Formats: sequence, C-alpha cells, structure tokens
Amino acid sequence: MPLFLTLEGIEGCGKTTQAGLIADFVRVTYGIDVLITREPGGTDATRTIRSLLADPEANLDPRAELLLFLADRAQHVTSVVQPKLAESVFVICDRYSDSTLAYQGYGRGHDLDMLRELNAWAARGLEPDLTLWIDCDVATGVRRATKRTGGPGDRFESESLDFHRRVRDGFAELCRTSNGRIVRIDGNATVDEVFGAIRDVISTRLGDRLKRRTGALP
Repeated sequence: MPLFLTLEGIEGCGKTTQAGLIADFVRVTYGIDVLITREPGGTDATRTIRSLLADPEANLDPRAELLLFLADRAQHVTSVVQPKLAESVFVICDRYSDSTLAYQGYGRGHDLDMLRELNAWAARGLEPDLTLWIDCDVATGVRRATKRTGGPGDRFESESLDFHRRVRDGFAELCRTSNGRIVRIDGNATVDEVFGAIRDVISTRLGDRLKRRTGALP
C-alpha cells in the first residue's frame, strides 16, 4: 500500500525543515522506509533544470519555464517516485503538481485547465494521497527565503510581493477545492508547533494505513 505525501507553500514557508521531521516521525513511529525528494531537481538528470529555473540571470519565457517544470516532473515520477512507491516506500515530495498550478497558473497567468491536463500527462496521472500546504505570511516567507540564501534570492524569491501573493492565493483556492486532499497548516507558528499540527494530521489521515503496512492493523 504505497503512500505519497507532498508539501506545498510559498518561498520560505518551511517545507524542507518539516519534510525531515516528518520522515523521522514516520520511520520511528511506524518503522517504514521513507524517501524525501523534491521538485524540481529530484533526479540526477534534472538537477541542471533546477539550476536553470533558479538562475536569476536566466531570461526564461514563461512558456519555457512551464515546460521545464513539466519535463522535470515527467522524469521524476518515472525514475524516482513510481519505483519507490512500488517498493512500498513512503515518499515525501517537496513541491509537486500543486506548485505548478499556484506558480504558473495563479502566479504567471497560464490557463488552469490546460495546466491540469499537462500535470496529469507529465505525472502519468499520479496524485498525492495527502498534501500539506504550509501557509505563512507572504512577506515573512520571502524574507526567510532570502535570508537563507544570503542574497537577493533566486528567480522566484526575487519576484515581487504581488506575485507571491497571487501564488499564496492560488494555494488557498486549490486547498478550498481539493475535496480534502490538501490540508492547510499554519506556517506562522514555531517549527515545533508546525510539526505538531502536521503530526496530528498524518496520524489522523494516514495512521491506519501506515499501521496496516506494519501489520499493526488487519
């Protein structure tokens, strides 16, 4: 019974930190193998794509940017995510298809219906079992992100606050219409408080399935 968890949110919301905490929690509590991966750049073949997308000197056309993200996803799903799920590994992915909708749809203005079709095609129809949207104040998130990198930030971190607000509003709309797949987590709290909320959601939403994997439940 494979389980696929994705983490979403604006720049600086704390996804990477929480991914590590979740992995430790699942390993210790349920004794299950866990893989943390990311998009873009979750494979050897696509690390160059990540570097290009992050390069503030890259003058990418918005359509080229979108196609690079989709190419990354197609390779990532085929060579990493699906094989690990087939091995019953618990896969945690830092960004996935909802980021494409939020950033390229709500942020850049691409047609959302087109993006949904392209997402499904690139991902071979693979959807997460659960998505955690870590929602934090836009200005706070961008400030955290640029402080972490020690400079003006990458291509996305350097975007205007209006762009990041559109992305954040996009995540909010995706959460509202997700039929419960996306769960909002208050990312303005402390790291421990955010993780506590995440732990509760995982235990409630995925706990029985995780226990069945270990034989603790029939």
